[in-house]
Amino acid sequence: MEFTREQIIAFDKAALLCSKSEKCTSEIQEKLKLWGLSAEESDPVIKQLIAEKYLDDERFARAFVKDKFRFNHWGKQKIAHMLRAKNISHEILELAFEEIEEDGYSDELRKLLTDKEKSIKAKDKYDKRNKLMRFALGRGFESNKVYEILKELGI
Repeated sequence: MEFTREQIIAFDKAALLCSKSEKCTSEIQEKLKLWGLSAEESDPVIKQLIAEKYLDDERFARAFVKDKFRFNHWGKQKIAHMLRAKNISHEILELAFEEIEEDGYSDELRKLLTDKEKSIKAKDKYDKRNKLMRFALGRGFESNKVYEILKELGI
């Protein structure tokens, strides 16, 4: 299929964006819409970006999971929520979570909780436990995992 002048320009801009950092399909669709392309005009551009390996939702999801866990210290629930907001499929989500090792996940949660415990001012043990629980849940860690680590730490 032949591209129109607008599609060629949009493809070049999108390819440049994708080569600078990982992007998912929905982010590029939004950009194409912003640049004035209709849904029918943007579909072939998206397909070409995928064919030329500029766009790959699985690669994006794996990088997103790795970065948000390592640098932002987010739990699986928060990461999954953010990826679902970007229209990443459940199958790709499961593949992306392979980037997080279970031991590393528990160790990261344990470190977060012990660091946070030092800065919490609480009336008693139960207040401290509740504050730590809310903190970890806000970071997107699963409640059973948080409970398990708190119990292990004796809090």
